[in-house]
Amino acid sequence: MAVQRPGATILPFHGKVPQIHDSAFIAPGARIIGDVTIGPDSSIWYNCVLRGDVNRIVIGARTNIQDGTVVHCDGPVEGRPDGFPTLIGDDVLIGHMAMIHGCTLEDRAFVGLSATVMNACTIESDGMLAAGAMLSPGKRIGARQLWMGSPAKYARDLTGAALADMQAGVARYVENSRAHLAALAAANPDGAA
Repeated sequence: MAVQRPGATILPFHGKVPQIHDSAFIAPGARIIGDVTIGPDSSIWYNCVLRGDVNRIVIGARTNIQDGTVVHCDGPVEGRPDGFPTLIGDDVLIGHMAMIHGCTLEDRAFVGLSATVMNACTIESDGMLAAGAMLSPGKRIGARQLWMGSPAKYARDLTGAALADMQAGVARYVENSRAHLAALAAANPDGAA
């Protein structure tokens, strides 16, 4: 039996159907379109848009994309025949109202509230873009680095305590998504959308 995702819009586009793991939480109001893959125990929160229409979006396990975030990609351009897919690893935290576009977020990356990550950017494992920051095209945040500002610049290295807090946040979001899923199931006992 197919997993019910009441209130979410999940649409195929150009023959590509979103592939969503059964354990992933998709909140009502989320829009997931086209070539999008979402891994186990990940969560896509209220009113997010993931639009895989001109390229692919891949999201790993236990990653959370918080309310109001937009995730997009870019198609082929001269010198870049594969375009700019958006590739998001495992255990990634993406804060509310972020803009994620044609970039790579490696495992355990963190994107703060209302931050923007543009085409051809990479945030390496355990790297962090601060709230409200803008990572301009082609920039790379190194492992364990914090970048701030608009345009974002290196601020300092992250401590072990900061990294532990980030991973505790990942665990809290997995737990919270299960609580929201249970609340939705209780509100929709017949599974109707």
